[in-house]
Amino acid sequence: MTLLEKATSGERLTPEEAVKLYDLPLFEIASAADSVRRLRTNSEVVSYLIDRNINYSNVCNVGCAFCGFYRTRKQDDAYTLSFEQISGKIYELEAVGGTRILMQGGVNPYLPFTWYLDLMKHLKTHHPTIRVEAFSPEEIKGMSKLTGMSTLEVLKELQQAGLDGLPGGGGEMLVDEIRHAKHISPARISTLDWLRIMGEAQSLSLYTTATMVIGFGETPAQRIESMKGIRDLQDESLAKYGNGFSAFISWTLQTKGVRIDGKVPGASPHAYLQNLGVSRIFLDNIPNFQASWPTMGHKIAQTALFFGANDYGSTMLEENVVSQAGAKNRNTSEREMIRQIVDAGFEPMQRDSLYNLIRKPDVEMVLANKPEIDFASLPAVG
Repeated sequence: MTLLEKATSGERLTPEEAVKLYDLPLFEIASAADSVRRLRTNSEVVSYLIDRNINYSNVCNVGCAFCGFYRTRKQDDAYTLSFEQISGKIYELEAVGGTRILMQGGVNPYLPFTWYLDLMKHLKTHHPTIRVEAFSPEEIKGMSKLTGMSTLEVLKELQQAGLDGLPGGGGEMLVDEIRHAKHISPARISTLDWLRIMGEAQSLSLYTTATMVIGFGETPAQRIESMKGIRDLQDESLAKYGNGFSAFISWTLQTKGVRIDGKVPGASPHAYLQNLGVSRIFLDNIPNFQASWPTMGHKIAQTALFFGANDYGSTMLEENVVSQAGAKNRNTSEREMIRQIVDAGFEPMQRDSLYNLIRKPDVEMVLANKPEIDFASLPAVG
């Protein structure tokens, strides 16, 4: 039995076997990943989400070399949004039928913990139908340092105030040899801490996702090592809590205009598709895989639907982090997402952030009408 036959039959691959997948022709990876995807999800449906990214502050004391978003407090363009500005962005989301905000910022040591708690309460009071999935393990660790509380206690208080989920930001490459390299992010949260905090969130039944960024100069073995940490935690959390990562989202490192430019090789669309296919095969306990149109563009995202992805991501409405490092696609409309999914030969279905399918759009009507809001005209920040 070949490796791909083993994978498509439902057997789990060892890390050593998974590394060998990178030596196979791309079309063989695509075929196997697509077969696995069709076994584990509805083979005809590609889901999407109507949501908005909100970056509440760009002040950060971590200073990753691949980030063009962060600022020190003294820089002229440093900002922290007011509760009213954040609400204004959510009103725009509600107007187009959105169901979730994905809210993250820098690790801002000048915001007291009560600010975050008050923000959660404000959002739940003024926007009760919107799920608030916010922060990252890095931000949770920063709040822990600020308060002297454990990260679990921080999560419990945020959840009580209204937090619904902890997205997987800051995962990138879960190999400390890579993430803590001097030219990358020496002050970044460690792999063990990232996994521990995500596990704590899962123990509280918070929604979580796993992420991965390739292009730092990592080896195939290091990519698999990063995935293995995620797979092991997923096994543990599903067994203990019945709750784990809802999805896996990967993309390529964006380096334009940031300090890491020229110091790492980056990754090609070929490498992105290859890694996506390998991850779908190796991460056999995560149901949903998302195509990354913001970093890869729509054509590669369409192709990703044949490399194991079953979800097209979200409208976002506004994106300020990867776009600051060169990603050209900051937002898209529901109409455009539907068009891309249909053109790839799949049936589009709107989902909620828990990956429940909630609406089948009228494709003919949607494609015949132009969107009411010009998303490209929305401002970058409040």
